[in-house]
Amino acid sequence: MAADRVASAHDHAAVLAEALPYIREFAGRTVVIKYGGHAMDDPALAELFAQDVVLMHLVGIRPVVVHGGGPQISDLMQRLGKEPEFVDGLRVTDAETVDIVRMALVGKVNREVVSAINQHGAYAVGLSGEDANLLLVRTRDPRLGFVGDVESVNPAIVERLQNEDLIPVIATVGVDEGGQAHNVNADTVAAAIAVALGAEKLVYLTDVLGVYEDYPDEASLISQIDVAGMERLLAEGKVGEGMIPKLRSCIEAIGAGVGRAHILDGRVPHALLLEFFTREGIGTMITRDQPVDVKDAT
Repeated sequence: MAADRVASAHDHAAVLAEALPYIREFAGRTVVIKYGGHAMDDPALAELFAQDVVLMHLVGIRPVVVHGGGPQISDLMQRLGKEPEFVDGLRVTDAETVDIVRMALVGKVNREVVSAINQHGAYAVGLSGEDANLLLVRTRDPRLGFVGDVESVNPAIVERLQNEDLIPVIATVGVDEGGQAHNVNADTVAAAIAVALGAEKLVYLTDVLGVYEDYPDEASLISQIDVAGMERLLAEGKVGEGMIPKLRSCIEAIGAGVGRAHILDGRVPHALLLEFFTREGIGTMITRDQPVDVKDAT
């Protein structure tokens, strides 16, 4: 039994030692994490996510959490007697629905994420894109109502919170030039904020293992790919429809200066720690160019 305890202690020490170079590399760097999917809906995974974010913060990384909440919006709409309506996969958002979006994202989901993180210390502060004109948007399509595309990001409020050693948690509601609130796609918001902050990494937590060479064959998971390779997969139609906006956002963010992007399976416990602090990592990493050694680029 004593030998088993020594072996277990050695394994734990090895894991900590393996994490050290990655902690050194990313200390002081901003990482934008788009939080959603099963990782948000499962209370156990939500708790592990909060632990991961706090640990990253404590070792000197500067995480920024961006979240949507489509299922929560639909659930609240139905509870209020309003049936969700979609056009080309996008939610039709009239004036009443905008208020529901705000209630669901800002009043419920954002508060829950902030509360989960703050169980481990007074670190997280909730924001929406309406605060300090963080997200300025333009209306996408009159048929959709108040659905916006990101026009510009004013990162001043986020940077101020980071400088106060706090973790910003951002709900994806934006405003147009007249101050009208709009529902905004969380994937594109995360990429825009990553660019505005000069982030080292943009991370999407999803409900799939990562990007597949031969979708949907999980055995064809790609651990690392450059932008040119990703463009090829998109052009060949080898990407699931739901993944296309995320991958387009990754490509645009890297093109605008973000260091790397990651597609991770949020259903995996401690997915963020496994990707950031272990040599093997998980999921798919997207880089500007193809590095010689995959994990050296992580």
